[in-house]
Amino acid sequence: MDYMFAPGFLGTRAPFFMDFVTLIVVILPLLVYSAIIFAKKKFYKIHGFLQNLIFVVSVIVVGYFEYGVRIGGGFDAFMQGSKVSHSYASIVLIVHIIIATITLLYWGVTVVKANYQFSKALIPGRKSNAHKLLALKTFLGIVFTSFSAIWVYLLLFVY
Repeated sequence: MDYMFAPGFLGTRAPFFMDFVTLIVVILPLLVYSAIIFAKKKFYKIHGFLQNLIFVVSVIVVGYFEYGVRIGGGFDAFMQGSKVSHSYASIVLIVHIIIATITLLYWGVTVVKANYQFSKALIPGRKSNAHKLLALKTFLGIVFTSFSAIWVYLLLFVY
């Protein structure tokens, strides 16, 4: 797994794995929104398949990221070379972790409930409005997670 710590491809101090994960996180809201478009066009099976696929791949990417961070020495190791104060970066990281954790849990609930409700023919149908509200909150969490992840990346590897 030495490739993980090779120089990244975004032209910063970040290692490869961090650039890869950041790229995925940047496009994640676009991928999720693309899947939402299928539901809006009433292609519910495609929507469900894509949402499940994106969720599973995202969980794998989070695992890959966590592995890389742990093997790479953690936050303090990645802070080296940054001109940003440690306390400021720590606060931003904590905010990001809170947003990302809540979003991942919420997203998991959304996916599990949707799979169950779809299998019972409750969506589309009488549970659609509740599903849309839960999905909207999840999508907003994904957007906030993406922006906060970019913020952390910039603090660690650009500034």
